[in-house]
Amino acid sequence: MTIGSPAERPPRIHRGQTVGIVAPAGPVKLERLRTGLDRLGDTFRIRLADTLALPRASGIASYLAASDAQRAAELTAMLADPDVRAIILARGGYGLMRILPQLDPGLLARDPKPIVGFSDATALLAWAHAAGVRGIHGPMIAQLGDLAESDVTQLVALLTEPRAPGLRPWPLAVHSTSRTTLRGPLVPANLTMASMLVGTPWPLPLAGAIALFEEVGERPYEIDRYLTQLVLTGALGQTAGVVIGDLTRCHDPCPPHGEQDPPDASLEVILERLAAAGKPCAIGAPIGHGDRNEAVPFGAACELDLELGTLAILEAAVA
Repeated sequence: MTIGSPAERPPRIHRGQTVGIVAPAGPVKLERLRTGLDRLGDTFRIRLADTLALPRASGIASYLAASDAQRAAELTAMLADPDVRAIILARGGYGLMRILPQLDPGLLARDPKPIVGFSDATALLAWAHAAGVRGIHGPMIAQLGDLAESDVTQLVALLTEPRAPGLRPWPLAVHSTSRTTLRGPLVPANLTMASMLVGTPWPLPLAGAIALFEEVGERPYEIDRYLTQLVLTGALGQTAGVVIGDLTRCHDPCPPHGEQDPPDASLEVILERLAAAGKPCAIGAPIGHGDRNEAVPFGAACELDLELGTLAILEAAVA
């Protein structure tokens, strides 16, 4: 029985081939861009989108790297360039959903290449999946300088080696009365984006999936809102189970009740919402906006063992 995503794995990228770097969402500081690129060393040739090397144009919102037209055009150019064999986003932020209608999925379908990103880039991974090509949920260039060497190595391995990651060495804590093994495609995503994409042409492929959610900078009531919306729309009900990654800076500095929230308030909200929805959950994946962000294939077949508290990824990110 096939348990992975119906979307296809793109071809592997060989060391020395060209990787395109784009900023289709928020702006990136030049120093963080350089530090991140240094972490890749000479593994790949690098092609930078113009936005990354030019001053930001006047009149552009502070949270966008450039105009919608320019960001879409630069991403389109990377998709259309046969020499660019993978695309890694420079950073997330906000703005990808604005340009999805301007992108041609046929370009990626005709010349599949892995797209790497997370956070706001969840929208682009969902778009690529709808085009029939799996991406990689992993660190972007601006984050690479802050990560352990093992996370950089894992990203390069996923891009270059058609080998399944296998059993992940994650200390997962299971919250479920069931002790079965769940099987399905792994769908990693930012929780906010998972909620926002419902009802668009590019919803996350959550049917039968093991969803892996991470979040940053959202208060407990906001996390409650996103999960409740996923429940009310039926999107969460379609999943087989949920894994939780990092919840970075997800606290309320001024809770309505006037008292300080406990440090695990956001996690408690998640556990309550998932339990109410009848969804088994495991917490502790080193994925997100913290000091770890392990790259994982989007849509790869996986097994979540609720007895042992382990996750095994059974398919490679590339072919």
